[in-house]
Amino acid sequence: MFYTTFESPVGTLLLGGDANGLRLVSFESSKDAAPQQADWIEDKAPFAEVIRQLQAYFRGELKEFDLPLALEGTKFQLRVWNTLRTIPYGETISYLQLAERIGNPKAVRAVGLANGSNPIPIIIPCHRVIGSDGSLTGFGGGLSTKKMLLELESKQLSLL
Repeated sequence: MFYTTFESPVGTLLLGGDANGLRLVSFESSKDAAPQQADWIEDKAPFAEVIRQLQAYFRGELKEFDLPLALEGTKFQLRVWNTLRTIPYGETISYLQLAERIGNPKAVRAVGLANGSNPIPIIIPCHRVIGSDGSLTGFGGGLSTKKMLLELESKQLSLL
């Protein structure tokens, strides 16, 4: 696996991937930050397009990422993560609405857990899921980062 870091407006992001695609975006400041593994190879070149798209996103110029992703998870997690990708830029849904979209309205907690274990935040927009009462709830990058991302998308502001 290759990796690099990217200095973003929401902090340092660790990017990881291989020939199959992007596997990881991790907030280095998070208590749940993914640790670099001894067999990973540092190389920025494989992430040129990821970084270009992230920069465009933070400038408010990109609304939908188009990157090869190499997701690994349970069938349920993959269903949740793929459904997250259908939430339009600038919109939010609740965990209940997400559970309903995957056809299992009673799975709100399981949806929350799958959302929280999303290995590619920002690109797979788990930040667009909020509490049923409109409150901001858990996010691996922290609630202040979630708020910044939602404000960027709702106001068309640039973070760069």
